[in-house]
Amino acid sequence: MVSRVVFWAGFGVAVRAWQLGLQMVPLFHKQGLWAYPFFGAVGGSFGYWLQGVDDRQTAMLAQRKEFLLEKRARRAQKLEAAETEAAAH
Repeated sequence: MVSRVVFWAGFGVAVRAWQLGLQMVPLFHKQGLWAYPFFGAVGGSFGYWLQGVDDRQTAMLAQRKEFLLEKRARRAQKLEAAETEAAAH
């Protein structure tokens, strides 16, 4: 989780540097230094949100997989019971 947040925070800082590079403004001037932590925080927040989305999707997929495996096992039991009953007659 931390790696994803740190990556996106770094990405936010890199976006700010790229933005200033495109504008051909000095990267480190006194009036604009506040923006780096802001962009880093926005990027980190996005990374934190993305981690939550990933966790929820992983949990939902695991639950769905468990449901499908149970359904498959019940179906196999029914087929086995039907075959046993057919063999008995």
